[in-house]
Amino acid sequence: MSPRSASVNEELRRRSRERLLQAAVELVDERGFEATTLADIADRAGSARGLVSYYFPGKRQLVQSAVHRLMHRTLEEALERDPRTEDGRERLARAVDAILGLAHDRPVLMRQHMAGLLQAEGFLQCPEQRRLSELLSDTVARYGSADVTADYPLLRALLMGAVFAALVPGVPMPVPALRAELFARYGLDWEMGVPPGSDTDTAAGPGEDLSRFFATGERTD
Repeated sequence: MSPRSASVNEELRRRSRERLLQAAVELVDERGFEATTLADIADRAGSARGLVSYYFPGKRQLVQSAVHRLMHRTLEEALERDPRTEDGRERLARAVDAILGLAHDRPVLMRQHMAGLLQAEGFLQCPEQRRLSELLSDTVARYGSADVTADYPLLRALLMGAVFAALVPGVPMPVPALRAELFARYGLDWEMGVPPGSDTDTAAGPGEDLSRFFATGERTD
């Protein structure tokens, strides 16, 4: 039997990494961070335990990459959904709703993610985080920012603050109130994006099939 080509090996490695990311999101969403082990993730992904360490230094880095993947794919989906639009204000409204939607729909996962960001490692510079940054920067540019370098970090901070406020145990703020504050800050109309309770509000909680965010077939990026 002839050895596999370099391109085939690269594709197999990509698929293995995708399965690990998906398994990490699913298990942390179901059980929480502490109750999820790397062995659990490897088993769910159908991978050898040692393969996890090949791709990620540890569990926190794996989970952070996995959540950033879910975030950037959710954001992509929201920005490009029909009807497609190039209107900067509408795209910003969709971006706000996409991130707040994750806080509303997946509180366990997003609470663990926020807690992880407060650890010493902070943001993990990975492909998933970079793609999320690119999407939000592009959204700010289309909105009409004259200084994306300054305005993108501000939007990121405001979104992170809103997610944190929505998830504080015991005293969470309602997502519609946080949405109203952000929309007022950026001069967005309430009817833009996906207003809570509207016909276009397709929120889905735990149990939703996430495979479309972690493609293991032909590369689509």
